[in-house]
Amino acid sequence: MPALMTHHRFTVIEYDQMIEHGILTEDDRVELIRGEIVEKMVIGSLHAGCVNRLTRLMNQTVHEGSMVTSQNPIRLEDSEPEPDLCVCRYRDDFYSDAHPTAEDILLIVEVADSTLEFDRTIKRDLYADAGIPEYWIVNLSDRCLEVFRSPLGGMYQQKQLIHAGDKLTSEILSQPAEAGWILG
Repeated sequence: MPALMTHHRFTVIEYDQMIEHGILTEDDRVELIRGEIVEKMVIGSLHAGCVNRLTRLMNQTVHEGSMVTSQNPIRLEDSEPEPDLCVCRYRDDFYSDAHPTAEDILLIVEVADSTLEFDRTIKRDLYADAGIPEYWIVNLSDRCLEVFRSPLGGMYQQKQLIHAGDKLTSEILSQPAEAGWILG
């Protein structure tokens, strides 16, 4: 009978210390998810192009009083993920003294092709548990936008599928948007 392997869970503080001491570097392409250090997938051209387009367009359409960050860490209770895009409350220091926390975050967007199942389950549940008001998955495989809203009890209460040609309304956006600009 094979021996069971024990997993060590890290706190966000321990994870940050590993980064500060050079144990983990930018070259490691990892993030902390529910106490475990998880390897991130390599970003392909389609994924990168979508993130770049979203970043530019979101900067043009989000309400004043908010700001857009791209592929930067956020700090949750036992996690430090790096979502593809995050819209958070504006701060004059641009979060230079600490990563945005759940209370700061208005919207998280993950662009998914090979990570679709992970984003639909692990990340969705993580963000719902943290009370992130809105979570979008740009589903590159099916060319649609999966929108999750109204977290309650660790689950999003609303799910909406948006396809090219559909209008997307959100409290985050200053006006309704054509989904085609998100999907490219």
